[in-house]
Amino acid sequence: MITIKINNIPVEVNEGSTILEAAKKLGIKIPTLCYLKDINNSGACRMCVVEVKGARNLAASCVFPVADGMEVFTNTKRVLEARKTNLQLILSNHSKDCLACIRNQNCELQTLCEELGVREVRFEGEKTISTFDNVANGIVRDTSKCILCARCIETCKKVQGLSILNFIDRGFKTKVGPVFDKSFSDVNCMQCGQCINACPVGALSEKEEIHEVIEALNDPSKFVVVQTAPAVRASLGEEFNMQIGTRVTGKMVAALRRIGFDRVYDTNYGADLTIMEEGTEFISRVQNNGVLPMITSCSPGWVRYIEFEYPDLLGHLSSCKSPHMMFGAILKSYFAKEKGIDPKDMYVVSIMPCTAKKDEKAREEMDEDVDAVLTTRELGRLIKMYGIDFVNLNDEEFDQDMFGEYTGAGVIFGASGGVMEAALRTVYELLTKKELENVNFEAVRGTEGVKEATVMINDQPIKVAVAHSMVLAKPLLDDIRAGRSPYSFIEIMGCPGGCINGGGQSIINATIRNGFKAIDWKKERAKALYDEDVSRPNRKSHENKQIQELYKNFLGEPNSHLAHELLHTHYHKRERFK
Repeated sequence: MITIKINNIPVEVNEGSTILEAAKKLGIKIPTLCYLKDINNSGACRMCVVEVKGARNLAASCVFPVADGMEVFTNTKRVLEARKTNLQLILSNHSKDCLACIRNQNCELQTLCEELGVREVRFEGEKTISTFDNVANGIVRDTSKCILCARCIETCKKVQGLSILNFIDRGFKTKVGPVFDKSFSDVNCMQCGQCINACPVGALSEKEEIHEVIEALNDPSKFVVVQTAPAVRASLGEEFNMQIGTRVTGKMVAALRRIGFDRVYDTNYGADLTIMEEGTEFISRVQNNGVLPMITSCSPGWVRYIEFEYPDLLGHLSSCKSPHMMFGAILKSYFAKEKGIDPKDMYVVSIMPCTAKKDEKAREEMDEDVDAVLTTRELGRLIKMYGIDFVNLNDEEFDQDMFGEYTGAGVIFGASGGVMEAALRTVYELLTKKELENVNFEAVRGTEGVKEATVMINDQPIKVAVAHSMVLAKPLLDDIRAGRSPYSFIEIMGCPGGCINGGGQSIINATIRNGFKAIDWKKERAKALYDEDVSRPNRKSHENKQIQELYKNFLGEPNSHLAHELLHTHYHKRERFK
């Protein structure tokens, strides 16, 4: 430990700490823009400059290491003027359509202007020629709003190991984008949206489908059904300034009903259905010397990744569609038949925590099972557009006819390890014909690193692993490729922490992401799901009575010919560049 002074206040910090970290320990907030904890600390934006006694130049506090006896001043006249000037220089090349921007009132640049009292742009002139790319199904890029902070670049590199984004050209012409300024649709992008969550401004955003949904709702010939993914209930409240991790299941249902959907269902039903199909597929592979390890296929970002990066391992993927696509297929077949509705007149909307789901529903293999995908953020905007007082809504239940039941196993799909845990609950009981004494598989829970466990089923050890983000998944895939994987079953999710931290979830502001406020948002959101799991009367997918009725009355049995036709799919190798 060493001692320094910040604004004449002594503080002890670890040797090797930065001035920014030392200031945080004292509760002194230094403004940042390009800095993102554990991701980016280049000091490029110069918003975090401070004055170090004896130093000739101002120091970027996010990268400047402390030294014993150092004296730092964070709010001198020189520092404040430098920050304002740097901010005004950034604004000089920034699009100023703030009122129409998707990040209006949730923009770090806007917030800094307010905090630093910047009311005018001192520097006007020519602007860098911009690129507007809305060709991809999931992500929109508008470089007129980019501030060259590199947070998206480093996120793609350090979280997914892909480096899809980088700086293009030099000097005044510099912009950020895929190679040769190509569209996201033309390169090996996962469409995971983690770059959106990292972006401090509106340069990256999801491709909105709100108005298509409103058009369907206002079409009297359309029967519009909405389904909501488990992770959405753990984040949606944040769009209305509720505490992170607040579970808003009942309010969400009430809001969707007021918007005018003809049916409001939970994708958890689809998750239970996925476990029946995926669990049966796994059992079949184990008993019939199938391709192992089997890897989950419910994360479309991960599926895109393997199609681009490891096409030789596609045989390891489960052939199951993801839960919302399965549910869409059942709605447009079984439900439509039972209700006497022409499937062409049905419009299925999925509320997802994910931007890659937008790309997934556009795949040819998905047979238009789902018509529109809205992110958690889009749903928040839709609720506000309809003038609904979300916070004060009374809780309501999902529609109960045919698909209203879901188990705790379906809920935990939204957290990393949840799919594996749900599958193990069912696979164990189907194989052993015994009831589990404890349905909690704690070893596969959490948001840190790769998780693994060994489960004894009929005296046979089944070794499983769970990875979230491609940086964590890559070593597992390399082991499979090399023929040395010890696992039978692997869950892979495209986003760190799983769907609770998906690219379509509520944006976590820099104060929290950078540790200036002690909240583990991934843990809090996951807790909301595990709490709902415990509260459910049934916690195993195969105990879902309405799932049992679906097989009895329509599908026959898991992995039947009809089940494969409707609920399973195939994958293909993708070329990295078009």
